[in-house]
Amino acid sequence: MKYAGLLVMPAGFFLALAALALFPDPGRRTAFVICGLIVEGMGLAVAVRGHMLPRGENRP
Repeated sequence: MKYAGLLVMPAGFFLALAALALFPDPGRRTAFVICGLIVEGMGLAVAVRGHMLPRGENRP
């Protein structure tokens, strides 16, 4: 699961870059940049949760 999160984060970054390059309208550009940031946040959350220890498991 942590690898999925690490793959989703660059996807959000490239979505934001594509929005800046492709949309001349500031409203659409802003909406797509916000969506890209949300996708990056979701990828970060998945990556962090993938590195967490399961509940009840003791550290060595």
